[in-house]
Amino acid sequence: ARKHEDLYLWVGRVPSGPTMKFQVLNIHTTQEVKLAGNCLMGSRPLLHFDKHFGELSFLKLIKGLFIQAFGTPRNHPKSKPFHDHVCSFYWMDKKIWFRHYQITPESPDNENDPEKQVLTEIGPRMVLDPIKILSGSFSGQTLYQNPHYMSPTALRVQAKQLLRGPYVKKLEDKADRKRREKEAEMPEDPLDEAFA
Repeated sequence: ARKHEDLYLWVGRVPSGPTMKFQVLNIHTTQEVKLAGNCLMGSRPLLHFDKHFGELSFLKLIKGLFIQAFGTPRNHPKSKPFHDHVCSFYWMDKKIWFRHYQITPESPDNENDPEKQVLTEIGPRMVLDPIKILSGSFSGQTLYQNPHYMSPTALRVQAKQLLRGPYVKKLEDKADRKRREKEAEMPEDPLDEAFA
């Protein structure tokens, strides 16, 4: 993050593209939230997408790239032959919400029963705000531009202007008060010295 405040995520298919740019918001690591749970290193995650990823065209493209980025290739030599965690993606408030869960059986006897499994959040959790989708690998024509996205710098400028408003009003009131005091002053009376 260049300004130590803003974090961006690029997901792309190299060398032909497409590429997506997201701003990462509200990121919470496993250590911060103290989430209980664990999954084995090298185990394959199940990827869960809500219904919007099958309906909206740009979300279909995002889903395809997320499957390539977060999924494990079939028959990869270092992958385990079972699934013990789920990566979930939800489209809400015009943003993508990411959650990570561990799959555990309710009891040791129910280890192979898919109906008696429990999800435990293990983190990290974050919100991805899509900015744009480019046709090439980190370049090319813009396929999608988020009309609702506002850059962090623009948000900071807007916040400063809102905070500046009361101060400017205070200065204007002070100047107005001084002007009214000058108008209210009585002109000097030449006879004041005679009666002193």
